[in-house]
Amino acid sequence: MKPKHYLFSLMLISAFISFSLLSCNKEKDEKEGKDDYTSISSLSQDELSIEEATDESMTDVEQLLAGNAGNNKSAQDICNATIDSTEVVNDTITYYITYDGLSCDGKRLRTGQVEVRKHVNTHFGLPGAQVNVKHINFSVTRVQTGQTIIINSNKTFTNVTGAFVFMLGYYNIDTVIHKIEGSAEITFGNNNTRSWNIARQVTFTGTAGAYVLTCEGFGSSGNYSNLSNWGTNRNGELFYTQITQPVILKQTCDWNPCSGVKVHQIPAMDKSATVTFGFNSSYQLVTGDECPTHYRVDWVNGDYTGQFYWPLP
Repeated sequence: MKPKHYLFSLMLISAFISFSLLSCNKEKDEKEGKDDYTSISSLSQDELSIEEATDESMTDVEQLLAGNAGNNKSAQDICNATIDSTEVVNDTITYYITYDGLSCDGKRLRTGQVEVRKHVNTHFGLPGAQVNVKHINFSVTRVQTGQTIIINSNKTFTNVTGAFVFMLGYYNIDTVIHKIEGSAEITFGNNNTRSWNIARQVTFTGTAGAYVLTCEGFGSSGNYSNLSNWGTNRNGELFYTQITQPVILKQTCDWNPCSGVKVHQIPAMDKSATVTFGFNSSYQLVTGDECPTHYRVDWVNGDYTGQFYWPLP
């Protein structure tokens, strides 16, 4: 073989090997990029933590309003918080719940404020009554993990049915329905701040010590309906969360979700996940009075799919 032809052959072989290596690396990168459920996992955990924190504070708001209405469920039941109010301005009175300590169950350290504004002639125990609720630098740290979220929000809180939760089982009252609708700015542990929209309906049933909370979504955006939350996650991805089967939480199970299904969609990234609640530590659906410890996530990322079980926060 002539030297010139030999060199040309070596160049072709070298180019082929380089192309093959680049193709393999590209295929590997694409696989690693799609065989990944990190953002879906973070979103499911973040949403549970945020709902847990805000639901607890909205219960405090309801207790404040019940106490203000002269009922026996008073604002003094709110743990490690002080209550202040302003003078009436333009027919509106404003209450402040200022937190500085542990939640009643000792699992969350709370600081910051919740502001409640209502017209003086609004009686929250009546059907359709509404108040404005704002979380102001409301910081919640889980004692077990040390993870902190900070919530700033502006929401409308509606008592759909009337009555107060503590009345369940009395006065022929067996259901109390609340709606919570508005927006929030969530700051995560890495100081990323994201915007979320909220549209949740919560239905209380049961009796004291054994209350049951059923959560549904009534929001809509684009082609999505039954939304409970939507906005951007901590990775900056636009997401939509639908409740496709009502999520049921039980007081006897420490307010953990015992059943129900949520679907998280991240359309721009071709990601989605179906979250099914109500599994025990053996990854079996709970039965009877058994309380759950885990939930299941069935995820899709492009052409890749997978499943994992995650402990409740």
